[in-house]
Amino acid sequence: MPWSLSRSLRGALAGSLAAAVWALQQPLDKRVFRFAFDDVELLGKAVTRGPRWRAVGTAMHVFNGAVFGALYAQLVPRASRLPAWGRGPAAALLEHLLSWPATALTDRFHPARASLPKLLRSRRAFAQATWRHVLFGSLLGELERRSWRSRRASDHRRN
Repeated sequence: MPWSLSRSLRGALAGSLAAAVWALQQPLDKRVFRFAFDDVELLGKAVTRGPRWRAVGTAMHVFNGAVFGALYAQLVPRASRLPAWGRGPAAALLEHLLSWPATALTDRFHPARASLPKLLRSRRAFAQATWRHVLFGSLLGELERRSWRSRRASDHRRN
């Protein structure tokens, strides 16, 4: 199946929306998990520790979601063995499990590491990140699936 620009754009939009929801719900999950891990802070303070770290971190987080969503939209048709509802969460959890070891680098080298919680050995941080990836993947998968279904329906009506 060839790569499609329109499919990538729909996936990028779905991924950016899912990442925005992730960022918006973080204050709640920080209370639920009783752990101060904040992805927006992690990203923003890697670039600036000034007053704009939240805006920068949010933009970076939404951009990362868009890139992931675009790739997901291209690759999801190849995952036909999984049920449609499980493809988004599976992709996001796979990314989570593969990238979690890199938190060792964050703990050791992040420019703002003194003000950030240690992540690698924290069960709470891992559980919190798992929740966030399930939420992101579920939203991404459903938004991308609905956009694909509505696109196919509009194409069918034109013919």
